[in-house]
Amino acid sequence: MVQVYSYSGNRVEIPETPERIVSFSPSLTEIVFELGLGNRVKGITAFCVRPEQTKNVRKIGSYGYVRREILDQIDPDLVLTISGYQDAFSRELSQHYPVVCFELPSTVNGIFDLITKVGLVVGNAEGARVLSMSLSQYMPSSKPANNLKAYIEIDLASPTSFGSFSYITDALRLFGLRNIYGGVRREWLTPDLNHVKDEDPDVIIYEPKMFSKFSDRDAIELIHRRGWEKLKAVSTGHFYTTPGPYDFFAHHGPSFLKEVLPWLNKKISQI
Repeated sequence: MVQVYSYSGNRVEIPETPERIVSFSPSLTEIVFELGLGNRVKGITAFCVRPEQTKNVRKIGSYGYVRREILDQIDPDLVLTISGYQDAFSRELSQHYPVVCFELPSTVNGIFDLITKVGLVVGNAEGARVLSMSLSQYMPSSKPANNLKAYIEIDLASPTSFGSFSYITDALRLFGLRNIYGGVRREWLTPDLNHVKDEDPDVIIYEPKMFSKFSDRDAIELIHRRGWEKLKAVSTGHFYTTPGPYDFFAHHGPSFLKEVLPWLNKKISQI
């Protein structure tokens, strides 16, 4: 057995090679699979959809809920959670199971750090190093000098935007975008839609609710409902909806580096 420290400061005793892993974070789930240890993952949430192989893993809960009878059946020797929205959930689970909570990244480089820490905990530090090296190719080599104003919103049951402590704000900055909420010292916040109008951003990025069928017509209706037709981002064609039915910017695993950064680079290069 080895002792590791959770982000919460708790010392957790786990096997050197955990064999029954349960993950309540889609990003941590993806990292474990990318490290080649997907066969050890015995339970995940309904929102863990990356990689494709997760469809074969038992779904036992969501971000803050678990079917305890199934978790007891699995008898995990390692439970993975993420800080922030899972803090209370992590504390409750840690009374019964070996829970290691990881820090939610506040920068894009923090995603690389997260990969390293997960690799250390699950016993594959070398695999994490190799994975990080392979993902480094997606980082921009230099920062554009356009300094455009940007607003990003994700539908997480209600409108959510992001402040200075978010990896999302940092990612925008890497491509020369200045988040209109980037000066707010928080990870996430409920945006004031009138403030968005006042700021009149050059770029708007909208991420629909996960699993929803959000169409171009839905985007037009949202813009009309909010009275955004005359905003610069809309009138110049720089209102972007994220692709696919899954979380995109909201996902801070390897796919953020492989998919989000190239997508963002492509959109900004067109401005």
